[in-house]
Amino acid sequence: MNSSYDKFQKRRLISSYFSVVLSIFLVLFLLGLLGFFVINSKKLSDDFKEEIAMTVFFKSEANDSIIKSFGEELRSSTFTKKFAFVSKEQAAKQHKEVIGEDFMKFLGVNPLQNSFDIHLRAAYVNKESLIKIESKMRANEMIADIVYDKQLVNLVNDNIKNVSMWILIISGILTLIAVLLINSSLRLSIYSNRFIIKTMQMVGATKAFIRKPFIIQGIKLGLIGSGLAIIALIGVLFYIETNFPNLGIMQNQFLVAFVLLGVLIMGILITGISSFFGTQRFLNLRTDDLY
Repeated sequence: MNSSYDKFQKRRLISSYFSVVLSIFLVLFLLGLLGFFVINSKKLSDDFKEEIAMTVFFKSEANDSIIKSFGEELRSSTFTKKFAFVSKEQAAKQHKEVIGEDFMKFLGVNPLQNSFDIHLRAAYVNKESLIKIESKMRANEMIADIVYDKQLVNLVNDNIKNVSMWILIISGILTLIAVLLINSSLRLSIYSNRFIIKTMQMVGATKAFIRKPFIIQGIKLGLIGSGLAIIALIGVLFYIETNFPNLGIMQNQFLVAFVLLGVLIMGILITGISSFFGTQRFLNLRTDDLY
């Protein structure tokens, strides 16, 4: 009879531990995914900003030395990500490919201008910086015009601010939910041992002595759960990197390692703190309140 009861208790304990580890794994896995999304959202927004081109058109009297000098100036500028010179002949060829007809046959001359397509660094793709850069370039008398999509720049920056705000809010809510779920799972695990806790206290064991094995057990469960979450996250990272290499999700390995380490630390901290307060609650209860 005792043997079957012991087996039942053991199965119930294993089931309790399994549910705690599963809760920790799922919660930390979701938090890790959110962490990767947060660190890559900036990269994605920066990549999008850097795809917005500023086109600088030169007057027809601008000679090769002036154009070359401007190219050298762009190369040494801090705001330039990349640039490409487009001659008026290249521009005519591109127009011909888009339109499907050679417009120069009708006009007899090439009315297009030599130009530079400039892609700025993400930090400079905002209204204030673009105005300063445009003013500086217009000081060159050989520049005929500067064209870029001002509405798109404003729209991108406004949307990025809104998305960033919502990401922070969602991150905060999910972190709170993670703490509450893990805390609740551990409390249920400790609840099943409430009579053991009280018995130990009644025979003279100190609170610190009683708490210690529960905190160690909680941290062990946290390590297992966070370890499984890290393995799953690494699997997801390699899958994305293999199937979507253009995202460059593994490019910044320091931030990837930071998120994975954060998952591990969260697993240890949350379970350790939850075990401490969960055990303390039953230590402070009267014997009658245990029922």
